[in-house]
Amino acid sequence: MEGTQIQLSYDGGSIVVEGGTEAVRETLPGCVFDSRTQLHRAPARQYRAIVEQLRRERIDYTDKARAYEPKAFPLKTDRLPFPHQSEGVDTWWRAGGSGLVVLPTGTGKTFLAMLAITKVGRPALVVTPTIDLINQWHRELNEHFGGDIGMLGGGAYDLQPITVSTYDSAYMHVERWGNRYGLLICDECHHLPGPSYQMIATMSIAPFRLGLTATPERADGLESVYEELLGPIVYRREIHQLAGEFLAEYRTVRVYVDLTAEEQQSYQTHRDKYRQFLSRSGISLGGPNGWQRFVVEASRSAEGRAAYQAYREQKRLERAPLAKLTKLAELMERHRGERILIFTADNATVYRISRQFLVPAITHQTKAKERRRMLERFHSGEYSIMVTSQVLNEGVDVPAAAVGIVLSGTGTTRENVQRLGRILRKFGDKQALLYEVVARGTAEEFTSERRRQHTAFK
Repeated sequence: MEGTQIQLSYDGGSIVVEGGTEAVRETLPGCVFDSRTQLHRAPARQYRAIVEQLRRERIDYTDKARAYEPKAFPLKTDRLPFPHQSEGVDTWWRAGGSGLVVLPTGTGKTFLAMLAITKVGRPALVVTPTIDLINQWHRELNEHFGGDIGMLGGGAYDLQPITVSTYDSAYMHVERWGNRYGLLICDECHHLPGPSYQMIATMSIAPFRLGLTATPERADGLESVYEELLGPIVYRREIHQLAGEFLAEYRTVRVYVDLTAEEQQSYQTHRDKYRQFLSRSGISLGGPNGWQRFVVEASRSAEGRAAYQAYREQKRLERAPLAKLTKLAELMERHRGERILIFTADNATVYRISRQFLVPAITHQTKAKERRRMLERFHSGEYSIMVTSQVLNEGVDVPAAAVGIVLSGTGTTRENVQRLGRILRKFGDKQALLYEVVARGTAEEFTSERRRQHTAFK
C-alpha cells in the first residue's frame, strides 16, 4: 500500500497505520514497524496525536480506527454546579480535554465528570476501583442522563454509550473495545499507574481523558506517568480551601496513649528481635523492595520465621494496646448519639473491636449486599458506629459520619486524607472531628508524623 492514502485501524489495543510512505508513517507519534505483522503501529493512546499531525500536515487519511460518533448527552437535572465544579471542567476543557482534576472527597467529582460528558459529546467510559463504586456511579449516571447505562464488573458485561467499569474489568477487556469510547474518565485515578491498569489508558484511543482523585501522589513516585496516560494536573483544590462552604467544618485531634509496662517490654523485645535479623541480613524496610526482601529471607530459616513473627507481634502491640481500647471506649461515650467510623490497619483488630464493643464491622470479607445494607443502616441512624480496616478508605459515600477515630493505619498521607474525607461530606450542620490515637514510645509516632504531611492536617 506504499504511496496510497494513509489508513488508520484499531487492532487489539494499537493503531495500525497503512498506506502513505514509510517516511510519513515513521514520523507519526509512537509509530514503529512491527516485524511480526510487517505493519506500522502505535499504542492506541497515540490516536489523537496521530490524527492531529495528519490534519496539521494536511495528509489525506481514512479513519477506520474510531468505532464511535459524536453524540449529545444532555443532563436531565436542574442542579447547578458549584463554582469549583464549573471551574474544574472549564479549565480541563481549555487544556484540550485532557488532564487531572484534583478535588477533596465530598466535593462532587462525580457531577463534574457528568458535566465533562455533556461538554465532550462523545461516548464515555468511566473506570473506578470497586464494585461499590461502579454501583454508586451507575445510580448517579442513570439519575442524571437516563436511558441505558452500561456496566462492566461484578458479573455484568453490558457495553452502552455511557458505561462504568471496574479497573479490573477494563484491564481484562479493553483491547477488544478500546476504540468505542471518545472520553475516558478514570475515577480515583491514583490506581491507574499500576503496571496492569496503565494498559487501560494505553490501549484506549479516547482523545479526551479526565482523571479524578483527591490524592494524586503515590508512594512509588509513579504519578509521573499521569501526563503520558491522561494529561497533567490542570485543576486542584485542597480540603482547607473548600471546608465550610462545600465541605463540613472539621478538626483533627491527635491523642497519645501509653503501653503498660508489660506491653512496652514485650514490644521492645520483639522489635529488637526482628531488627537484629534485618541488620544481619542487610535489609532496610525503607529501601527498594525492602519488605519483599524481608518476607523472602524470613521464609528461608527458623530464625527468619521467628523474626517475622516478632514483627507481627510488635505491630499487634502497637496497633491495639489496652490503652487504645480504653481510649476508644472514652471517645465512643463522649460522642454518643453521633455517627462514628473507627479505622484500623488490620482485620484482626476490626473483629476484636466488633466483639468487645458489639459494633458492626466491615472488611474486605463482607459481601457487597451485606455491606450495602450496613451502610444504609448507618446512614439512617439504625447503626451509629461502624468499625473497618481499609475498605471504607476510598470512594464509599457515608455523609452522615461526623466522627472518625483512627486507631492504626499506614504511613501514607493518601490513606489519612481519604479517612478524613469519609467524614467531610456536608450533612446538616455537622462539625466533623477526626481523632488519631497514637501509642507513645512506639514506631507509630514516626508513622503518625509521616501520614500528617498534608495541608489538611496543618
